Amino acid sequence: MVKVNKNYNNLNQSYLFSTITKKRNEFIKNNPDNKLIRLGIGDVTRPLTKPVVDALVKASLEMGDAKTFKGYGDEQGYGFLQDAIKKYYKDINGVSLENSEIFISDGAKSDIANFTDLFSNENTIIIPDPVYPVYLDSNMMLGRKIVLIEGNKENGFKPLPFEGLTGDIVYLCSPNNPTGAVYSHSELKLWVDFALKNNMIILFDNAYEAFVNDRSLPRSIYEVDGAEKCAVEFNSLSKTAGFTGTRCGYTIVPQNLIFEGNNLNKMWLRRQTTKFNGVSYIVQKGAEAVFSEEGLKSCMENIEYYMENAKLISDTLTKCNVWHTGGINSPYIWLSCGMDSWEFFDKLLNEAQIEGTPGSGFGKCGEGYFRLTAFNTRENTIEATKRLEKFFKNK
Repeated sequence: MVKVNKNYNNLNQSYLFSTITKKRNEFIKNNPDNKLIRLGIGDVTRPLTKPVVDALVKASLEMGDAKTFKGYGDEQGYGFLQDAIKKYYKDINGVSLENSEIFISDGAKSDIANFTDLFSNENTIIIPDPVYPVYLDSNMMLGRKIVLIEGNKENGFKPLPFEGLTGDIVYLCSPNNPTGAVYSHSELKLWVDFALKNNMIILFDNAYEAFVNDRSLPRSIYEVDGAEKCAVEFNSLSKTAGFTGTRCGYTIVPQNLIFEGNNLNKMWLRRQTTKFNGVSYIVQKGAEAVFSEEGLKSCMENIEYYMENAKLISDTLTKCNVWHTGGINSPYIWLSCGMDSWEFFDKLLNEAQIEGTPGSGFGKCGEGYFRLTAFNTRENTIEATKRLEKFFKNK
């Protein structure tokens, strides 16, 4: 008799963004003449930059020529992309990496969920709340014990270790999704020291590092001394370079990560070679172009475009006396909505025809808050600010 994993019964009935999609589709069906502006899901709207497209086209042509055709690729990713990422970390963050520590993947989300394969289900998981759903859901699927630590206005949505906190695996995200909060060097140092003292590992989601404008803030956890002995870093080109539809990311697993005599780098390599087929040569050549001088410049132009959108939204909320955070070193704006967040979602959708993301979808501590994104066109963002101003004046 087949037995299923009953831990799935403990999950919410549907994934957060699936619920939003369902509500959006119902709204469009009932309002065929709508002029909906989507500031909900964090999907980019600007196209891939020219250096990336040129590299993708060139690589595609290579695959059509017997002399340059590529079959199965290198297990961890092609060396040319690892070299580009290694140089990027050194130039931007002052962090030295080895190629063997860089694993190319199809994105941070899948790696964050899949990395749990390396750990026993007896581990206790520490997760900040509010939180990106994949951290919580992927561990609930395995029936693990989870400890949620509270992010709130008082701690700037950046919870820190405290006396009495116990666990084995800690999830951190900075810049944070959904709140936009960014840990300082000293704050990350507290987490690193805590992990080293208690033999813990930190799984650090760094997908939004390119949005950090303030260079006094860290763009990699490895800028903190000792992190290479207790932290894995996940990154993605989805927002950095608009790869949401192209799919490419990378995970840093230092050689110094040793737990119970086991090298996590070797374990992750073994896991990936068994369960992952790798990223295509064409996509990896496009990703390599992201890290070229011209590629980084053009990608930063897109990021600056989105951050100007964020400023427009933030300025409007300030004008309307709406408390909010984020939007400075992050493309997300996290606002206090003063009511049930799903009720606010419906109200904003129906009265202003703006789609956002209810804070409760990110956890209990997200209730009463709402996330807006800067990932839209300038024209739509300006129109959205007009609607927001009218909405809050009439609220």
